Amino acid sequence: MMIDIDTLLAWGAAFKRVTAGEIIFNEGSQSQFYYQLVSGTIRWVNINDEGKEFLQVLIAPGESFGELPLFDEGPFAATTIANTDSVIIRLHRATFHQLLRESPEIHLSFSKLLAQRLRFKFLLIKEMANHNPEKSISSLLNYFKETQKNICPKCNKINLTRQQIADMTGLRVETVIRTMKQLHLKGELLIEKGKVYV
Repeated sequence: MMIDIDTLLAWGAAFKRVTAGEIIFNEGSQSQFYYQLVSGTIRWVNINDEGKEFLQVLIAPGESFGELPLFDEGPFAATTIANTDSVIIRLHRATFHQLLRESPEIHLSFSKLLAQRLRFKFLLIKEMANHNPEKSISSLLNYFKETQKNICPKCNKINLTRQQIADMTGLRVETVIRTMKQLHLKGELLIEKGKVYV
């Protein structure tokens, strides 16, 4: 979901710079702001007791993140970390709610965004329950191809590392590498100079 930056600024939003590796907010903390990425990349993750990350989603410029607490008043469901030096814009929670009340089209867009993210989670959970790495990875890559997310729209190159795919599917990176090679041999994806194309 992207709210026009001029609209956000008119409502009192402010830019904030974050450096690579910086935590923007932690899972379990309370939300005070609506967040939208202006430039850079960030990841939304859950971190287990051993420090392993489970990648929920990669956020691209123009996308919002951390919306759940704005709607249910609960804590953040995941931690957000800057992958690269990034710029975010944030709007205070109460002002965001007023903006939604006065702009039903923006409110409807958020409903659609939350439904899309929920649908993606259902896909991941279903594939994890199958315990079939080939099917899980194929389904994930097909989803990205259909939605044009995490993929180059011109060349169909996947813009995720094998480690990120592993973190997203709950598989070991070695399993992802082996499975992607098998999919390549079957002609279901192309691996060329280490890059993956669907």
